Amino acid sequence: MPLPNLLLHVCCAPCSPHIVVTLLKTHKLTLYFYNPNIHPREEYDQRLSEISSWAKYMEIPLVADDYEIKKWFAAIKGLESEPERGKRCAVCFDVRLQATAKTARRLGISKFGTVLSVSPYKESALINCIGKDAGEKEGVIFYEADWKKKDGYKITTKMAQQAGFYRQHYCGCVFSQRQ
Repeated sequence: MPLPNLLLHVCCAPCSPHIVVTLLKTHKLTLYFYNPNIHPREEYDQRLSEISSWAKYMEIPLVADDYEIKKWFAAIKGLESEPERGKRCAVCFDVRLQATAKTARRLGISKFGTVLSVSPYKESALINCIGKDAGEKEGVIFYEADWKKKDGYKITTKMAQQAGFYRQHYCGCVFSQRQ
């Protein structure tokens, strides 16, 4: 019996290895890089290059959408002074997960997920709620997970170090870069 397809939103290579290896046991993966929040453009390009190389090494298809920083700034307008983990982050998750759900539907993939919940700085329940809502709007299923559980963050960090991945020192947006 063939494995079910899953479109996995990835924010960067270092957050991905443990999740990808785990999901490959039960799913046929396609990685999806849509992160209009990443600033500056050079950082975006570096993260995309790193995940592209790793996807090629792992022989996993990668879909990368355009860098839509203006669209992201329009979505978070008025939330610039929000603290990290505040309303701005929820909108950022929504922008990215809505795009992932739409892309899953467009590609004919009935299930999608994200690596975002591996971060100890991100609230998994919020990500899962936003992902579930995005999936319902697009008629696809969101794979709910809290990837930081069972030492998921430690495992993925160790795997990323062993792979020699470039690791950034902030989430991605200009506001997290300042903090």
